Amino acid sequence: MSTIENEPRRPKYQELLAAYERARECYERDPSQRSLAVLETSLAILVRELQRPGKFDLGQMVMTPGADLAMRTARQVPLEFLLRHKYGDRGELPPEDVRENEWSLQNGARLFSAYRTRTDEKLWVITEWDRSVTTLLLSEEY
Repeated sequence: MSTIENEPRRPKYQELLAAYERARECYERDPSQRSLAVLETSLAILVRELQRPGKFDLGQMVMTPGADLAMRTARQVPLEFLLRHKYGDRGELPPEDVRENEWSLQNGARLFSAYRTRTDEKLWVITEWDRSVTTLLLSEEY
């Protein structure tokens, strides 16, 4: 008989992001069919994780052209930032903005997070609950 103690623990989103990063690095070192398959599988796992419940619903997700270019240049995918945002990792926000986000989470107001790409471009992820949309944009576009 299976008990909760004997059931495998579902990995945390941070562990999934770390596994994706390892798969990406492996593919960059060795762009073989096998490493590509591992990378694609890892990406599919991130997509599934994004569909699970988090601290809030992201709604429709959109991305500006500047954010798209910044992520392509840094060889990153939107999921890396959207998962962090969805689970409450606000990135580079000062304490007062983190407190405002906590209030917003309780009151259905705008949530935002700030992150840096590998190439040091600043990205914002903003969820507007009244429009049920999350936007990923480059700092200069904000």
